[in-house]
Amino acid sequence: MVDRLFSDPGLAALYDAFCPSEGRGDFGFYLPLVMSAVAVLDAGCGTGALLHEAREAGHVGRLCGLDPADGMLRQARRRSDIEWVLGDLASVEWEQEFDLIVMTGHAFQVFLDDDEIRASLASIRAALTDDGCFAFETRNPRVRAWESWTPDNAVEVVDTTGAVVRMAHEVDRVDGEVVCFNDTFTSSAWDGPQMSRSCLRFLCESALSSFLSGARLAIDEQFGDWDRQPLTDASPEIITIARRGEVSPSRARRRRAERSAPTFT
Repeated sequence: MVDRLFSDPGLAALYDAFCPSEGRGDFGFYLPLVMSAVAVLDAGCGTGALLHEAREAGHVGRLCGLDPADGMLRQARRRSDIEWVLGDLASVEWEQEFDLIVMTGHAFQVFLDDDEIRASLASIRAALTDDGCFAFETRNPRVRAWESWTPDNAVEVVDTTGAVVRMAHEVDRVDGEVVCFNDTFTSSAWDGPQMSRSCLRFLCESALSSFLSGARLAIDEQFGDWDRQPLTDASPEIITIARRGEVSPSRARRRRAERSAPTFT
């Protein structure tokens, strides 16, 4: 979603204003994972904000951002101590180079057809080390988040010139698991509006599990929100951590016990 909406260089420069990293629950979830890994790939890295934060927090290992939108990478390249690769998962051939791959910003949902999902997961598995992890999230389709994507819920930010820029969503079509919508960006400082059309696929957890197992990626943990609450029908997110190696039944039981154990402060 990030790449397709903000592929224009001018709009890419506004992305961090529309989606500031401060207070983002997903960054609070992913950053500790990144900091504990030696080599990290952020697939669909956008402006590179997560990797920027990791480097600023003291990560000294390999950090690599992959994105198909040159406009977004122009923003990411403000830091030169991180690898930035223009492309997508279909265009790279990494072999067991990363012990963590993350895909944030609901980027996984831009894969619309089954073959695209399978090919992307195959690339991810190939790029992971033997016990590497893939961490990502998708919106829970049962919550029907797209129903709130209306012009009434438009968002406004101020650009570097002081002009107000407004972004409004409007759903165009819902076709099974795929939701297509239009985004309109307007500003009194512009000659006219800029528009973008995007489609996202909303997969339930059983469908995700099937695709992951088909790619020989085993689900290690799954959560319903950024505070690691259990996944339920009402959870806004389906947050998944999958491993390249098989997760043994005893390890899975231990993970469940750890999540359900009481905590004391």
